[in-house]
Amino acid sequence: MAEGGGKSSAGDVAARLEACAAAVTAAERLLHHAKAGTRAEVKAAGSVDAAQAAAHGLAWLATYVEALRQMLGWARRLSEAGRLSEIETLLLDVAFGEYLAQIAGGIPMSQGETVRVSALGVSREELRRFEDAVDPLVVRGSAPAVKARLAALIAAQPAVTTFGDTGLDETLDEMRTQMRRFCEAEVLPYAHEWHLKNEYIPAEVLTKLGELGVFALTLPEAYGGLGLGKEAMCLVSEELSRGYIGVGSLGTRSEIACELILANGTEAQKEKYLRKIGSGELLPTAVFTEPNTGSDLASLKTRAVREGDVYKVTGQKTWITHPVRADIMTLLVRTNPSEPGYKGLSMFLAEKPRGTDAEPFPAEGMSGSEIEVLGYRGMKEFDISFDGFEVPAAQLLGGAEGQGFKQLMTTFEAARIQTAARAIGVAQSAMDLALKYALERNQFGQAIYAFPRVANKIVMMAVETMIARQLTYFAAREKDEGRRCDLEAGMAKLLGARIAWANADNALQIHGGNGFALEYPVSRVLCDARILNIFEGAAEIQAQVIARRLLEGAN
Repeated sequence: MAEGGGKSSAGDVAARLEACAAAVTAAERLLHHAKAGTRAEVKAAGSVDAAQAAAHGLAWLATYVEALRQMLGWARRLSEAGRLSEIETLLLDVAFGEYLAQIAGGIPMSQGETVRVSALGVSREELRRFEDAVDPLVVRGSAPAVKARLAALIAAQPAVTTFGDTGLDETLDEMRTQMRRFCEAEVLPYAHEWHLKNEYIPAEVLTKLGELGVFALTLPEAYGGLGLGKEAMCLVSEELSRGYIGVGSLGTRSEIACELILANGTEAQKEKYLRKIGSGELLPTAVFTEPNTGSDLASLKTRAVREGDVYKVTGQKTWITHPVRADIMTLLVRTNPSEPGYKGLSMFLAEKPRGTDAEPFPAEGMSGSEIEVLGYRGMKEFDISFDGFEVPAAQLLGGAEGQGFKQLMTTFEAARIQTAARAIGVAQSAMDLALKYALERNQFGQAIYAFPRVANKIVMMAVETMIARQLTYFAAREKDEGRRCDLEAGMAKLLGARIAWANADNALQIHGGNGFALEYPVSRVLCDARILNIFEGAAEIQAQVIARRLLEGAN
């Protein structure tokens, strides 16, 4: 657990938390008015799609409000436990100061798109009321002295596991330390070479991940798993992705496959596959996306036709991650062409032999070619063609046709939570590299960390990484409690992906020209960060999903 500075007095802490709580209440009021304004715009436009700019802006505003709410909850829990030290207090100050200022002045949805609450139907009077309520926190959180002090605390402990207490208990914190040690020994010394050579993550690393229980974290003990919650999954995904996003993604792929089978499979399918996937004996791959469909899964065309005891699969799939070394595919296809949209889709647990670079798909009726990518390497992406590929009828997930999309939906929440966790890991990796370089690189007679614009970039990396972490952990806890959390998971993924990209971009900027050189690992982290805004729901799709939930009942 990271060490901070000294503790503030109980009175100071109570006053600070009370002020933050009042600011959250003011932000919630603003969000209420923005919802009403956006509903009116959607009604006038005729649909959420037709009012997309406002709807997506509302999604971002709601995400900011939830992020501040979770930062407040984090600080309260630390305070009650006697763990709120100076560094956490400063992280809270800057988080509130910056995000409240952005809510008032404009929230960046991307580099060229900013949402302003006036565009969401919020009156000038309501905005002024909000600004007056939060102005003291904005002034405090943006003060140069506050950021300078936080920068000094960060520089004083560059080797800590996290910058600020994450709020997790000792057991989970020890698990984080174990994952960090694994990465320092088995991943970090080699990750950049794997990336540059576009090599697979070595098989021995996969074996060690299996021995550590990474593939069976949340799998019930009845099936050989550790039976832990999604919070544990988050911190493991986070730390492994901090080492290399490909390694972090290996564990999450197995978890989603297990969740899909656990929630939807027959007892025979559960007994056959869960233990083997959890141990790492079987590696899964998800085969969903098709050319020209992207997120529009209702338009999938790959067909599976039943002939006796087998289905014959014909069609094209794309952006399939780690398929060559996989043993089993969760394969989404259309079994009933007369059923439009999602209704005709079915899911199969399709086994396949492991391939090699020389012969990637040694299975009859299956072929493919690699898609060369900027980052997110170590597993390799492929286009895959099926031409009469046979799948036994017993491999139909759950034993019923037409349930494929509904089955896939059971994994959406967990998939987005874990993607947010991977984003935190990438964001933290970018900060690690930026801080190390800024402390070691001397210009004009001093370390470049001494220059405020360099230090302030790193300060914001620390602040926003903690914001993303707390929002993601909240979504994980909601999932663990059995509550619907698609909204919270979507928010965590949306914000986490943007933060990872911002951290990586600023880390490269701190490296200057060296950051543009392939030999520096920050170039890899930048490439890895970019995918996070695209997969598991592109940022625009994610904002659309969030907006629809917020506006349920609107046209």
